[in-house]
Amino acid sequence: MSTDADETPEGDGPTAADAAEVDVAELRARVDELEEQLAAVEADADDDTNSMVIIATKGTLDMAYPPLILASTAAAFGWDVTLFHTFWGLDVLHEEKSTELQMSSVGNPNMPVPNAVASLPGMDRVTTKMMEKKIADNETATIEELIETSFDMGVEMQACQMTIELMGYDEDDFYDDVTVGVGAATALERMADADIQLLV
Repeated sequence: MSTDADETPEGDGPTAADAAEVDVAELRARVDELEEQLAAVEADADDDTNSMVIIATKGTLDMAYPPLILASTAAAFGWDVTLFHTFWGLDVLHEEKSTELQMSSVGNPNMPVPNAVASLPGMDRVTTKMMEKKIADNETATIEELIETSFDMGVEMQACQMTIELMGYDEDDFYDDVTVGVGAATALERMADADIQLLV
């Protein structure tokens, strides 16, 4: 014999099974919503490209290497890289001068030449030849090759407009893909937005 509590007459409202189905449907809808949100977050993470700005100020053979190596390597990893050359660093982007970069033997504690000898006329040429031979013997990329690689990797090479005018250079003196006429304000804006900023 059944009681009223055990029975749910037809038309008197949802049964327990109906309520369970509603709960499952709401749960599925919530899961779908969360999956969509997760997919959006992952997509944003994939689009979040690292960026780096390097300010290159040196124009000697040994100091031309670090910014170019860092820039080309970061670009190879998919980073957005800008290389801003100013003052003597501008010579690295100068088509003619980039092939004639010298090393300073004076004041360089790692050079195998005492300062008293390094200060003699012609010693910079000697130490430059020594380094060029070491580069060739080790099959290290030349400055010209690193510049070409950097361009191929999408590195934006910028030449400081003030330094171009100061040195009396012509914009046509630089490699074709160099962005000329860039001011310090533009460089600072790019640096402010970058993940990493380096001064070399």
